[in-house]
Amino acid sequence: MAYASTLARDPFATYRQIDAVGRTATADGPALVQLLYKELVAALRAAGWACENRKFSIKSERVTRATAILFALEAGLDFENGGQVSETLSRLYAGARKTIVNASIGHDPRPFRDSADMLDEIAQAWRTASAA
Repeated sequence: MAYASTLARDPFATYRQIDAVGRTATADGPALVQLLYKELVAALRAAGWACENRKFSIKSERVTRATAILFALEAGLDFENGGQVSETLSRLYAGARKTIVNASIGHDPRPFRDSADMLDEIAQAWRTASAA
C-alpha cells in the first residue's frame, strides 16, 4: 500500500527510486562506486536547483540523500589496503558532508553546485580508472 500512495503523489520519484535500488543491487566494486557518485552528484545538483526555486522539501530530501551516499562511500573505504588514498577520501567525504549540512540551513545554491563539481571530478577519475 505504501508504494501505491507514493506512486500517486509522485510517480516519477517512485520510478527513479526503484531504478536506483535495482541498479545498486546488481552493481559491485567499481561499478557501485561509480553509481553512488552519479547519484550523489545528481542529488547535489537537485539541491542547488531546489534552493534557487524555493522548493525546500526537495532540498531537504536531496541533502539527506547526498549525506547518506557520502556515508556509504566512506563506509566502503578499505583503510588497510587503501592507505593514504582511503584516508584522503575519508577527509574529503567528511568535509563535503559538513559543507552540505551547513548549506542546507541557507538558501545559497553555490555550495551544492561547488560540491557537485568537485565530486564529479572524482567520479570522472573513477570512470577513467575503471575503463583502463
